[in-house]
Amino acid sequence: MLRLRPYKPCDAGTIVSWCKDEVSMRKWVSDRYEKFPITAEDMNHKYIDCNGDCDEEDNFFPVTAFDESGVVGHLILRFVDKEKKTLRFGFVIVDDSKRGMGYGKEMLKLTIQYAFEILKVEKITLGVFENNSAAYHCYKAAGFRDVLTENGSFLIEIMGEKWRCQELEITKCEFLKNNV
Repeated sequence: MLRLRPYKPCDAGTIVSWCKDEVSMRKWVSDRYEKFPITAEDMNHKYIDCNGDCDEEDNFFPVTAFDESGVVGHLILRFVDKEKKTLRFGFVIVDDSKRGMGYGKEMLKLTIQYAFEILKVEKITLGVFENNSAAYHCYKAAGFRDVLTENGSFLIEIMGEKWRCQELEITKCEFLKNNV
């Protein structure tokens, strides 16, 4: 049974080990880290010290998914507005040996439920690179939909290439309608 808990510094070594090459790392963290490979120390520095990126102490929540075998997934939750009605998921990753087995979808569904029922947000957003179709389909299966506006996609330079990032979202109303 999959469960969620707050991220612990001892999770970092396991999580960073899932990125076997720079392309998979960049699909996970975009340009948020300067070099490959990321070390456990790099991850903990960014999360624990916030590396100057956190405006407020209660704005950034790293979460770890685990089952009886140990740590199997990870993501961060970050409020994007002062009213704390919109939450952004980021750094979503699943153990590379467990991909394609439903762990990502289950982790997302648990986190979505937590966000709407406990944190009382109205909307959750995330971005996914178009060259990461497995993640895109996982997000869609968990209930996210494409943002179909001029702001629905954008380009980021990654490893000397332009990668298109598609925005997705799910609202509380959509979640309740599909989970009654």
